Amino acid sequence: MVSELRDIVGASHVLEAADLRAGFEVDWTGRFGGPSTAVVRPGSTAEVASVLALCSRSGVAVIPQAGNSGLVGGGVPRSVERRPTIVLSLTRLDHLGPVDLASMQVTVGAGITLARWREHANASGLDTPVDFAARDVATIGGAIATNAGGSRVLRFGTMRSQVVGIEAVLANGAVVGSLAGLPKETAGLHWPSLVAGSEGTLAVVTAARLRLVPRFDHTVTAMLAFDSIDDAVEVLATLRRDVRSLDSVEFVSPAAMELVCEHLARRPPIEAPPEGVYVVVECADHVDPSDDLAAALAAAHCVDVVATADASQRRQLLDFRDRITEAIAAASTAVGTPTFKLDVAVPLAALADLIAVAHRAADDDGARLIPFGHLAEGNVHLNLLGATDTERIAETVLTAVAEFGGTISAEHGIGIAKARWLPLIRSAGELGAQRAIKLALDPDGILNPGVLDPGTLDA
Repeated sequence: MVSELRDIVGASHVLEAADLRAGFEVDWTGRFGGPSTAVVRPGSTAEVASVLALCSRSGVAVIPQAGNSGLVGGGVPRSVERRPTIVLSLTRLDHLGPVDLASMQVTVGAGITLARWREHANASGLDTPVDFAARDVATIGGAIATNAGGSRVLRFGTMRSQVVGIEAVLANGAVVGSLAGLPKETAGLHWPSLVAGSEGTLAVVTAARLRLVPRFDHTVTAMLAFDSIDDAVEVLATLRRDVRSLDSVEFVSPAAMELVCEHLARRPPIEAPPEGVYVVVECADHVDPSDDLAAALAAAHCVDVVATADASQRRQLLDFRDRITEAIAAASTAVGTPTFKLDVAVPLAALADLIAVAHRAADDDGARLIPFGHLAEGNVHLNLLGATDTERIAETVLTAVAEFGGTISAEHGIGIAKARWLPLIRSAGELGAQRAIKLALDPDGILNPGVLDPGTLDA
């Protein structure tokens, strides 16, 4: 079979040696991974189709992988998988089509990073509606597969909302979808909606037609300090109502600020109380939005605030949010154990209560909790350093999330890390329907086995 794979993609793009496979077999967190027979790097949709058809005939499991920046074990081999497994690396699918200014769309390959997508759009005077800190590594294919969000969801929605056309390959090698990008079409099954968020279990994304948005020449960034997260939520309501240029509203806990300041060897630009929170606000428009933001904040109960429209100063402010993950990774290395991460979302009214539950779970375990996230969506990234009983922490926190009416995954996906807890937020009927769709499109279960799969349940 390896010989046939070489015939399909070229000998240099089938990696068999252990040292060459190693970087593809362990995820970014270091918590998940397993062995593969080979890493296969197709260079076209036709090659992806041929590889999948061969694997389907041979009963070989396929792990689709993009930038390998995932955090829930969904893009690396499973150590418990008993059949031969290949990693299907999609980074060579790096085609960038011309920007269509009239439709404000562009077609890109699944291996294009979010940073390259944005640079390509910027070169034509437009911008991308999705952005997050892993932009230099995370790819379009992975972002679609997990329905990634990031900082601009407040204004433009998640990745699913940006996909106006898709090209994907089913387990048997059949190519489905369209890259026409028609804004109006009522012709049955909508492949972008089905594939986005399916985490590589239904089909392998090879290309997408994506929406672009205006590029705003004027941006103001503000950092605010509040006595509590409830105070921040109250101001959020005012911002959403009164500031049409609102682009993102992120929050940083004092613990996260302390860690990132230590990592960057800087002092925080403002000070929040130990039980308070920092909030980073960005507004962008064709005219300077500074006055609108200032007016909206005039009556806000802020402890402190700093704002700037200067590009260099803005970048420095954003570093305190964007480089938290980097700081956590460095701290995790120092501790000597992988960071335990839970990406969840709850209704805004329950956000403070959820963080309190997470703090108690961390204290009981002796772990250090570093929370931060996307305030406008009630999405909090819970990072625990030095955690010992991760199953117990997850059970406590995820059960609380479900009781609060939230979701156990807001943007990182379910992967294999959270699969067993999926029944907390999905009914037996929903899970049964999900299994039926999987069986119809991938009857032999070769695509990303174990992902999004809580096991056999009675429908």
